Amino acid sequence: MNKPKMTTEKGVPSNSRVLMLLGQLERLNREAMLADAEIGRQITAKILHLIQTQEKTRKEIMSKGSSGMEVILATLENTQDLQTILNILYILNELLTVGGGRRVGVFVSKGGTGILLQLVLSGSKESPPSEELMLQLHSLLAKVGPKDRKFGVKARLNGALNVTVNLLKQNLQNHKLLLPCLQVLRVYSSNSVNAVSLGKNGVLELMFKIIGPYSKKNTSLLKVSLDTLGALLKSKTNARRAVDRAHVPVLLYIYQDWHRNDTRHRHMLIRKGVLGCLKNITNIKLGRKAFIDADGMRILYNTSTECLPVRTLDPLINTSSLIMRKCFPKNRLPLPTIKSVFHHQLPHVPAGGPVAQLYNQPLGVDDVVDESDDNDDVETENDTENEEEDKDHHPRNDDIETDINKLRPKETHSRPFEELKVYERFFLELSEDFQRFNFDNPKSGVTATPAAPKSQRPIIVPTAQALPPKYPTAAPLQEECHLAKGEKPHPEASPLAPGPTPAPVHTLDTINITKDQDGCCDHSQIRPQPGLEQELVQGMERVALEGAGPQSGAGCGGGGVNRHYRQPPLLAGGVAARQGGGAEETLAEEWAEEEGGEGAVLEVPDTALLLPLHDPDLYVEMVKSTRSVPQYSEVAYPDYFGHVAPTFREHILERVYGVQSPLPPYRTKIFQDIERLIHPNDILDKVVYDLDIQSCPVIDDGESLKFNSQFESGNLRKAIQVRKFEYDLVLNSDINSNHYHQWFYFEVSGMRVGAPYRFNIINCEKSNSQFNYGMQVLMYSVQEAISGRPRWVRTGTDICYYKNHFSRSSIAAGGQKGKSYYTMTFSMTFNHKDDVCYFAYHYPYTYSTLKMHLQKLEALRTPQIYMRQDVLCETLGGNSCPLLTITAMPESTSNDQICQFRNRPLVFLSARVHPGETNASWVMKGTLEFLMGSSPLAHSLREAYIFKIVPMLNPDGVVNGNHRCSLSGEDLNRQWQSPSPELHPTIYHTKSLLQYLAAIQRAPLVFCDYHGHSRKKNVFMYGCSLKETVWQTNISATSCELHEDLGYRTLPKILSQTAPAFSMASCSFVVERSKEATARVVVWREIGVQRSYTMESTLCGCDQGKYKGLQIGTRELEEMGAQFCVALLRLKRLTSPLELRNHAHLLDVESDLIETRCKVTSSPSTYVLEDEEHSFMEEVDYSAESGDEPDNDPDTADPHDNHLSDSESNNHRDSLT
Repeated sequence: MNKPKMTTEKGVPSNSRVLMLLGQLERLNREAMLADAEIGRQITAKILHLIQTQEKTRKEIMSKGSSGMEVILATLENTQDLQTILNILYILNELLTVGGGRRVGVFVSKGGTGILLQLVLSGSKESPPSEELMLQLHSLLAKVGPKDRKFGVKARLNGALNVTVNLLKQNLQNHKLLLPCLQVLRVYSSNSVNAVSLGKNGVLELMFKIIGPYSKKNTSLLKVSLDTLGALLKSKTNARRAVDRAHVPVLLYIYQDWHRNDTRHRHMLIRKGVLGCLKNITNIKLGRKAFIDADGMRILYNTSTECLPVRTLDPLINTSSLIMRKCFPKNRLPLPTIKSVFHHQLPHVPAGGPVAQLYNQPLGVDDVVDESDDNDDVETENDTENEEEDKDHHPRNDDIETDINKLRPKETHSRPFEELKVYERFFLELSEDFQRFNFDNPKSGVTATPAAPKSQRPIIVPTAQALPPKYPTAAPLQEECHLAKGEKPHPEASPLAPGPTPAPVHTLDTINITKDQDGCCDHSQIRPQPGLEQELVQGMERVALEGAGPQSGAGCGGGGVNRHYRQPPLLAGGVAARQGGGAEETLAEEWAEEEGGEGAVLEVPDTALLLPLHDPDLYVEMVKSTRSVPQYSEVAYPDYFGHVAPTFREHILERVYGVQSPLPPYRTKIFQDIERLIHPNDILDKVVYDLDIQSCPVIDDGESLKFNSQFESGNLRKAIQVRKFEYDLVLNSDINSNHYHQWFYFEVSGMRVGAPYRFNIINCEKSNSQFNYGMQVLMYSVQEAISGRPRWVRTGTDICYYKNHFSRSSIAAGGQKGKSYYTMTFSMTFNHKDDVCYFAYHYPYTYSTLKMHLQKLEALRTPQIYMRQDVLCETLGGNSCPLLTITAMPESTSNDQICQFRNRPLVFLSARVHPGETNASWVMKGTLEFLMGSSPLAHSLREAYIFKIVPMLNPDGVVNGNHRCSLSGEDLNRQWQSPSPELHPTIYHTKSLLQYLAAIQRAPLVFCDYHGHSRKKNVFMYGCSLKETVWQTNISATSCELHEDLGYRTLPKILSQTAPAFSMASCSFVVERSKEATARVVVWREIGVQRSYTMESTLCGCDQGKYKGLQIGTRELEEMGAQFCVALLRLKRLTSPLELRNHAHLLDVESDLIETRCKVTSSPSTYVLEDEEHSFMEEVDYSAESGDEPDNDPDTADPHDNHLSDSESNNHRDSLT
């Protein structure tokens, strides 16, 4: 070792006594190194005395610039005198006992660890070794080891590891020396290779000789022993060794004994140490089996239950819960197969696609639990800790695209223009001359593509009265339940059934009321009589729209019907609920006179003023032409009545102690789940709703809740009553898939007022959810709606989201072993007797709702608005995909006006490619309403741009209650690179529209795809940036290669200033490999749109801005859609300042609009969300994204379009750096 030269820190007196002594020690080192041992002993003894008596002495030695530590270590390394060594060890102990990690870090950096380990090795060669020397060395190593990342490697290579083990074996009764040896052994064991080696050398057995039942003696020693044992058992090899030697029952006995005797909870750390050992053993399958065989579930359940009242015992409860959940025997879902209960035949099935893989699997293989251990990999004993210890502690995103060529827009178009020319018909506005347009009656000149023909099948919509079961419809209905697929009913089966001639188009004037008494087929008629709202509580069931065709399997006798393509019976012989034709009214009057009883009318809340775009009658008409795979014929109350956003604020739910603890939710609900295994006789396990039962999915015994999901966008496959007021719910997979369980929408009835119901959705798939961070489910009460409050409200208490004991095979999980499901559970107390309530993941927005809104918007069109609605294509399920064109009409047919009209830049918007992200549709609704509005701002926006909008890219998924996929069983937002016209028609044709625009040099100025995000709060954007992507990687690139316009940041920056729910901090402009086939990236790279975005809206709420601490609602989502429009106008002002000089009034109007954003009545929120959400999350799932935007063509935009103002550019550069 180099001989250090003694230096003093500036400001420290040179005549300091300790520095003088260190100087003397340094001179001795330079000379024959303590030839006279006595002088060395005296100097080190004096330094020790000063350190022990004067605090400033320690500071002088350890101060910056002082070489005192180097002198001391050099002396320790070179001296051979035992007393001098001990004196220096005493000095080091004093120095490192206080001062925290900084002093230890200095010691390690000076090579102190190696010197101590060498002394351990040399001291062990003495016979016998000096006990005091070993005691001091191991005491120091216990302090230093945790701060030295290479400590385990150094100890093993040096040989000190075996010295410590041998010392331990020889001093089991010498507690004074045993304690520091165990402390060092604990640090050694943190290295996986060392742990395996120690296990082979019998250290596990040594630990079990030290630990034992309750005792008041040597508790410190016992605590360290348990910590050491826990570190050793992290090795799977050692865990298997512990199981083979029957140590699991021993640990359980020790834990029980300490639990019984430690009544004052003074030794919680010892009890926690025992649980830590059990936790590590149960990481392997053999350990879990041994734990179950030793009755560990019952032991930990009973002890944890007794700990619940004591808040300080939380760590014990949490660890016990973790162990019990882990050891709960894995089981498959209570389903015949995890494939969707519905199937849609595709035009062709690609050989390597997900559908082919799904249906080529042998029967039963998709839901068999793996017998392999998900954690039981063979452990290698190679020296790999160097890699582990030297790796970067900052996680690196390996998904980031590193190929610069893929980060640049393509220069050539992939399709010939002749092939794209067919899409010219969707862009009539680019060639319209308006010569035949009557400006006195402008509406006559803009037409929309006619809607698809209406389906002639009965539609069931809500009614409001219980029905006497005595009219003659039951017999023909039950008879028709047995119709096979494709078989037509006989005309005489119903007096109102159409004959062989084509059925006429029916309207709501022919609504007939029937009653579904038991959830199956017992339909009876009632007669209308107003004023019976008080009896609504028993009747809220169904109204049938007369007509020929199928009705969705509500019948009980359809055992032979194919469940994938059921032909439901006719609902005939009803009574008009509204104003009907003469024959129906006469029939109603006759029945009224005959029975002398009471009838009912459909009580629909009058929400016309609050919901100008909603009309129940029109909604039913829209449902008629909507096609679903299950052939739904019922209408859910919320979709029929509509939703009026509540005026009160709905706060993000605060975490309740005992429900959502610092670990994933445990406490009461977790223990209730564990009770199922411990007390199986208390479990009812009664199926009350099952779509797999073809004939009658509703099983009603009068004692249980009734469930239903057979309506548009509904999703609930099975309901199982577990206890009197507890139900397990299973969601249906996306059609032609066996996963994507997240969206739910179902009906519940038959509840008891005040009863504490618990609902568990047991087959969720994502590893984390905003349900763990304050999000609540949504509920719609029909009783509340009839009372004038038709609205979805956030509800539910004790909400938890956690991994459960249900699992699926590696094949079904896409190759991942031991893939577990997750439970989302919530509690609910109902306020109304015999209410009908609906629960949903988020605010539902059906395809029929979209069609209704578009028709109402068309009716609102003024002469100044150019609006055209085309059918872009037909989906796999036979539904039309609407394409909207919105802009301002030219003021006249003059050349200047027509030229300005045709050359407006385009903005392309899309939404709802993922059906479960309903918030995207509400944002789109806000955008459409703003664009069709009459405000000066909306008028100026229409004059500034031509909007091409595809408001619903996945109608089939929305209709059929999917969460993520279309009927092809694929995520459509991963098909943009090579969409199939047969399997992905909406994506294929939408991309073709964009390719056509690029081919005619009219690429959009902005492309934005609206989405929803399930794991993050606020509204934010994903974009694409070459520079920001490269900055996140190790790519070396020249500045010219990274040249790009910063204009892609302008729009999100504007939104962060104007939209209260928008968060710039959550935005990202990095391109990832896994997103290369999304709309955002493809439109950026292939179409050349610089401003290509995904706009993600939270499903939960906001943690910043005006809405901080509030859950998001439809009002805020629609406001976001409107604010997006405002931002587009600001973007136009920034990119085309000269053009907007003639629109100076926009500044005032815009400011007014921003100031008068959607007002919510309530006091401001003071709730601050302080939880670190990301600590719970694995990877943030960017639920679906799009890309960024390349430069716009100079022919289609103002020359300044791609440039920011100076101040804006500076802001962008600042934010980038």
